[in-house]
Amino acid sequence: MSETEIVRPELRKQVDEKLNNYIKQFYTEVPYATHFLSASEVDMPYYKRHTIETILRIRRKRTIDAHAIHYFTLHNPVAAKEWAEYTDDEMLHDKLFLADLARLGVDADEVYSTDPFLATKLLNGYFLYCQEFEGTPLAAIASSYFLEYTTRKTQPDWLDHLEKTLGKDEVRGARTHVNYDIDEDHTGDVWNTLMSLVQSDADVERLLKHFDHLYKLFTMYFVEAYEATRAAESKLAGAAA
Repeated sequence: MSETEIVRPELRKQVDEKLNNYIKQFYTEVPYATHFLSASEVDMPYYKRHTIETILRIRRKRTIDAHAIHYFTLHNPVAAKEWAEYTDDEMLHDKLFLADLARLGVDADEVYSTDPFLATKLLNGYFLYCQEFEGTPLAAIASSYFLEYTTRKTQPDWLDHLEKTLGKDEVRGARTHVNYDIDEDHTGDVWNTLMSLVQSDADVERLLKHFDHLYKLFTMYFVEAYEATRAAESKLAGAAA
């Protein structure tokens, strides 16, 4: 598939550089951040909980996307159609990750009965707050760009490493998800929809601030995943010793 023709390429270059810096910060600031990239053995409780949360976050984001489509139907029917198509692509991708967990012995009941992390609840609350009080789904669409871009930059390397330690079949769903997003150039499509909401210098400033907040909420999620699994394991081991 050919790359999408991008609007406001200079702003996108600025945003991409900002996200590249966030990736560098993530690997240096967040505990266990390099685990999926370089660990000799995969911490299975951590990996399973991370994958469960990925599924829960996909399920909750589709409700947010419905709010965004509603907004666009009132203000920009072309963007409504484009976002509906993007949401259609992403809507059931939780099934891909669920299949990976099933091969590791985690069933759907366990996944869907898990209470999401506080970071996940706050993230979705942030989207609703911004749409209600700022008047547009800018934060939610910015989040999709944040994820599409950083996933494209990090997940292929993570999955290459996880294939060596877990096996190719165990990450087949995650690999399918990443490859689909890259093949369909979701980063370009999401960027163009995002730019339909950015009309002024104040909108640009607001957008950049949203990325700052999103980085904090996403790193908070990985800290919670670490504290819920690896840190808890270490604490129990120390108590037993």
